[in-house]
Amino acid sequence: MAAGAARRDPGSGGERRILCVGLVCLDIISVVEAYPPEDSDTRCLSQRWQRGGNASNSCTVLALLGAPVSFMGSLAPGHAADFIVADFRRRGVDVSHVAWQPRGDVPCACCVVSAASGSRTIVLYDTNLPDVTARDFEKVDLSRFKWIHWEVFISKDLAQHFGYSSAPEALRGLRSRVQPRATMICAWAEAGADAMGPDGEILHSDAFPPETVVDTLGAGDTFNAAVIFALSEGKSLQEALTFGCRIAGKKCGIQGFDGLV
Repeated sequence: MAAGAARRDPGSGGERRILCVGLVCLDIISVVEAYPPEDSDTRCLSQRWQRGGNASNSCTVLALLGAPVSFMGSLAPGHAADFIVADFRRRGVDVSHVAWQPRGDVPCACCVVSAASGSRTIVLYDTNLPDVTARDFEKVDLSRFKWIHWEVFISKDLAQHFGYSSAPEALRGLRSRVQPRATMICAWAEAGADAMGPDGEILHSDAFPPETVVDTLGAGDTFNAAVIFALSEGKSLQEALTFGCRIAGKKCGIQGFDGLV
């Protein structure tokens, strides 16, 4: 389900921004030749720290695409938060709406990326860090934003959890659970992505896989961001769907996000 656009007039701050609300975490990423068997010792090809989390990754991609973007999510002071905030700022992402928490730890994800397949395996330490509250959100000046995203795209994992075996099946099956005339979007990895607009028609885009799959970590967040960017720029749902698949495919062919655009 695509997030809605804020429709209030822009204030005096210039072009209205996109706000992504959700998770940011510290990703510790180890790239290995092939995924290691259990109870083995393996040397990695490379290792890096990376700012991660769904909303955080989408902010990165939106910034790379040239959108003015802000992040809203919880952080707790400390070394991990210092690294995360510095990286947000390096990308040009506004962090003035971060909800700083007096207790809890910044979530950390240990990610293993297989060079042989490009697959990623994630183990997330979801800490006791409190979430953003309605009171935090009440402090936000909505006139600054043209689009607010709460991670409400339908993921393949969620669709399969409900027993659906394809994106079109999920869209038809979940339509009764959403508001009338909502737009629903569901990506399905190598099968591409489908969307259902307010008229109930299902649209499809094929995937655009790279010649070699290098790193799929953040591919779904990349798809979401590219679709949001296109829709916020006034593109049609079909154009946005295809653009999202193209950018997500390109991301799968590179390590991280540098070089995406």
